[in-house]
Amino acid sequence: MSDAPAPTALTAAPTPPPAQESAEQRVHDAEVEAERAAAQAREAVAEALRSVMSGTVETGTRRRAEYSTDASNYRVVPDVVAFPTTVEDVVAAAAMAREVGVPLTLRGGGTSTAGNSIGSGVVLDVSRHLHEILEVDPGTSTARVQPGVVMSSLQKAAAPHGLRFGPDPSTQNRATLGGMIGNNACGPHAVAYGRTVENVVALDVVDGRGRRFTAGAGDKTFAQVPGLAELVAENLALIRTEFGRFGRQVSGYSLEHLLPENGSDLAKALVGTEGTVVTILEATVRLVPVPKQPTLVVLGYDDMPSAADDVVALLPLEPLAIEGLDARLVDVVRRHKGAASVPELPAGAGWLMVEVAGDTPEAAQANAEKIVAASASTATMILPAGPDATKMWQIRADGAGLGGRTPAGEQAWPGWEDSAVPPEKLGAYLRDLEALMARYGVDGLVFGHFGDGCVHMRIDVPLNETGSVLRTFLTDAAMLVGTYGGSLSGEHGDGRARSELLPLMYSAEAIELMEKFKALFDPKELLNPGVVVHPAGIDEDLRRPLALPLLAKAPADAKGMQKKSGYVGFSFAHDHHDMTTAVHRCVGVGKCRSDTSASGGFMCPSYQATKDEKDVTRARARVLQEAVNGTLVGGLSAPEVRDSLDLCLSCKACSSDCPAGVDIAQYKSESLYRTYKGKLRPVDHYTLGWLPRWARLVTGMPRLANKVLSYRPIAKAVLWGGGMDTRRNMLEFAEVPFRTWWKRGGASNGVPGLGLDQVPGRPPVAGRPKVVLWTDSFSDSFDPEVPQAALSVLRAAGYDVVVPDQEVCCGLTWISTGQLDGARSRLSTLLTVLGPYAVNGIPIVGLEPSCTAVLRSDLLDLFPDDPRAQAVAGATHTLAQLLASPEHGPAPETGWQMPDLSDVTAVVQPHCHQHAVMGFRAEEKLLTEAGATITTLAGCCGLAGNFGMQKGHYETSVAVAENSLLPALRDAPEGSVYLADGFSCRTQADDLAGVQGVSLAQLLADRLA
Repeated sequence: MSDAPAPTALTAAPTPPPAQESAEQRVHDAEVEAERAAAQAREAVAEALRSVMSGTVETGTRRRAEYSTDASNYRVVPDVVAFPTTVEDVVAAAAMAREVGVPLTLRGGGTSTAGNSIGSGVVLDVSRHLHEILEVDPGTSTARVQPGVVMSSLQKAAAPHGLRFGPDPSTQNRATLGGMIGNNACGPHAVAYGRTVENVVALDVVDGRGRRFTAGAGDKTFAQVPGLAELVAENLALIRTEFGRFGRQVSGYSLEHLLPENGSDLAKALVGTEGTVVTILEATVRLVPVPKQPTLVVLGYDDMPSAADDVVALLPLEPLAIEGLDARLVDVVRRHKGAASVPELPAGAGWLMVEVAGDTPEAAQANAEKIVAASASTATMILPAGPDATKMWQIRADGAGLGGRTPAGEQAWPGWEDSAVPPEKLGAYLRDLEALMARYGVDGLVFGHFGDGCVHMRIDVPLNETGSVLRTFLTDAAMLVGTYGGSLSGEHGDGRARSELLPLMYSAEAIELMEKFKALFDPKELLNPGVVVHPAGIDEDLRRPLALPLLAKAPADAKGMQKKSGYVGFSFAHDHHDMTTAVHRCVGVGKCRSDTSASGGFMCPSYQATKDEKDVTRARARVLQEAVNGTLVGGLSAPEVRDSLDLCLSCKACSSDCPAGVDIAQYKSESLYRTYKGKLRPVDHYTLGWLPRWARLVTGMPRLANKVLSYRPIAKAVLWGGGMDTRRNMLEFAEVPFRTWWKRGGASNGVPGLGLDQVPGRPPVAGRPKVVLWTDSFSDSFDPEVPQAALSVLRAAGYDVVVPDQEVCCGLTWISTGQLDGARSRLSTLLTVLGPYAVNGIPIVGLEPSCTAVLRSDLLDLFPDDPRAQAVAGATHTLAQLLASPEHGPAPETGWQMPDLSDVTAVVQPHCHQHAVMGFRAEEKLLTEAGATITTLAGCCGLAGNFGMQKGHYETSVAVAENSLLPALRDAPEGSVYLADGFSCRTQADDLAGVQGVSLAQLLADRLA
């Protein structure tokens, strides 16, 4: 106890001196006034833009947050984001920006790792509307494209003519041609086809002076830019000695193309200028023949420098690509996506992936064997085009995202991610670079275009608190690459990441020449300022140090004691128990913007429906990053966060499809939890979020409930009052839930020695393997035929089936609505019931994929320190996984044979959560081996649990269903089966198409002998 006297009316309220209070108020008032003035200025620019262009113009905080960064380390909040619908809109916007003196930045896919697609003034997103392929001319092997055309779309359009665009960066299914031209992108096949610059014929541009012209080759094109011919003539020696020294010298401007011996090609000189010289309106590009019989050679080496040493010996054989791949990166893929995602590889700690071609398979094989013979590798493999080769290329394509974490799990950052040296110096450079990293105590996973001497890696430079280490490391790395006559950038451009370092690569005279070149086109430096010429500092505008930690541990009191044990919400164990670190997993590579359904991808369903950056995984992560920054978006409860996450279906596809492992579903749940903890929630959180609770209450009177709710006016009133869309149908409760059916006459037994009561029924069958049939709330209350069918299948397969006496819920609906205390309470009960089975090695079969996924993923994050959670997660399987399990599958002596499904043609909808957490390989294997003809859909059904039921989501839910589900059902052959284990998936098909779906268990049970 304190000896101080109790406060009195005279002493209880000490106040600061009036002068101090006045000063603080003046500072506050000045800040408010400054923000008001800034908002007025933004609106003035926006209004000016709206008056001259037809596209959408936005200044909202959420939209500005979405465009505040790209795939780089940098954060620059724009004043205005605009979406031009025509080329004339771009020209008009450029004129307006020039007139009022506002910076202008053109943005395509926003995948720049150097920060050259972000800007402080107006950002024009040309990917939304300006994505027309104007012409493909097979006669001249050229194409004309708008700047927003995604590179893979051009490939698709050119393919019928046997043509393709040569350079193909790993981001080709979301990178735009405008961005590729801006950065001089390359990709794996640049070793055969050259960089983007070698494949550009002409550019339609508008420069910073407002001049619109077509840039091409020849002296005449110089006349369109007064002073250019003289500038080149005065600096011939300088250009010849410092520019274009080797193939991957991308840093700085590529002024070597202005030389007369190089065709005086202004179009090529504008490639790689990163939007700082001109704004691209249209491009004419060269196409090349599609190679025949592509064949992949995989060569193993003791380490990555040894692999690099071997490149020079392979180049004379004219391969299409030579890629380097670190074994540790492959290990990341195995951990993230499972062992089946990687083919068996030759021994080694690093590999070269060498692609060759031939007119015939035999010729391609012969060329592959020549590569093997010329290499120094003793561990080799040849893969013709097929699944294994595709897996290898997918690993390479996902490298930027997968490399976002070191082997130790630390966040790794770009900045020195694409340095390049002449190929003959690559091995020595890698050894010195590894030594430099060791001196700094940092790590990174190496991969890249080794055939061109280009090295990709992200490095775990500590950016959480300061950028000082980044500055010193990049400076030392730049000096190192300079000693090898290399380039700071081999294909990504300089941007904000490396522009300040250009004086370490070029002489002062060369830097001055680049400044003069830019001044001819953009004297006011309004086009993407701070990049290449007069650059911003490499440690300015970093996005990460701004963010404060949002720790998952419960807060401590004044004495440092925990107010309660455990975690506040999710533990975020893989992110240092910090939600801030988790949301910064997004490195912006933008795979979520691409349609990956053709290769089985599910991400991101709402974006595929709306094509609005707002609804893509990356943008949601950016808004969350701004929320934890607290500088632009005011915390997780801010309306911008609610708006950003509103159309997230919580499908969890991003957790597996995103190479960086971004899990927006988890972040959404955590955000809802922190926002509404201790507060009144939206009504649908109580109706849909507590659905299992309501279902239990209805158990005693299901017929009455169904009869009342079948009256449409009452159903609509209940839907409306419960925060649901009135166009939806009410769920029908089972007249006899599974557990009721079981207790009335189903036969099961407990497990001796576990302290579990014996459930009356048939006696145990000696020698039969035991399995726990866990019946989730949905299967129990709405579709009991599913667990009944599973019981029949499991018994036919020779299992002794255990149904626990106590009802257990996984808390899925509580998780999806952010009620994590309620979810943890239910899962705690589940661990008490199922934990003993799991600990004793008895497998658990889940029937509803979303609930099964909770036991395999969310359970571990909510109970990271509970060994029972680990046991339950490890013991939980889907029905197909159990039947295919070598450890827990049917014993050979049971004589179990899979039912014949050769008469089955099925449209199969994998549940999103199963795709993300458990995978669907076991189900596909079981179906095909049983003889079924299946069409497996990729992408969400659109209902996604509570999402499609909620008010305001119906249109998006239907649009998502139109991505794959509804067209597949319409096109299905007569007599086809719609197969879906997900209750939501079956409900959506019934609701929107009148198609009754069945589960795998039902399909198998119907065909038991």
